[in-house]
Amino acid sequence: MLIEFHSPAHATLTMFEDVARKLLGLMGMSGDIPGALNAEDVPAALARLQGALKTPQNFVSQRDQNEVEGLPVNFANRAYPLLQLLMAAAQKQKHVMWDQAK
Repeated sequence: MLIEFHSPAHATLTMFEDVARKLLGLMGMSGDIPGALNAEDVPAALARLQGALKTPQNFVSQRDQNEVEGLPVNFANRAYPLLQLLMAAAQKQKHVMWDQAK
């Protein structure tokens, strides 16, 4: 399943469900889909995600079926688009929502 992240501050972002749920957990969210963050909660979720990505276990390469040229995609690299969305939402004081892609 694919998960879409939406915010008026950024373009829609689509991720695989397993990656999205892991990132939501690192943000301190339950991982429920659909879900949302109020604008005032975005900076704290962003800070939690940034802090969690600094820990060694989240920089370990995550092997999966999306390998490019035989090299696994680093989990922190997978988080980068969501970090960009959260930073834009925090800067513009906008909410963030996520749900199953249609």
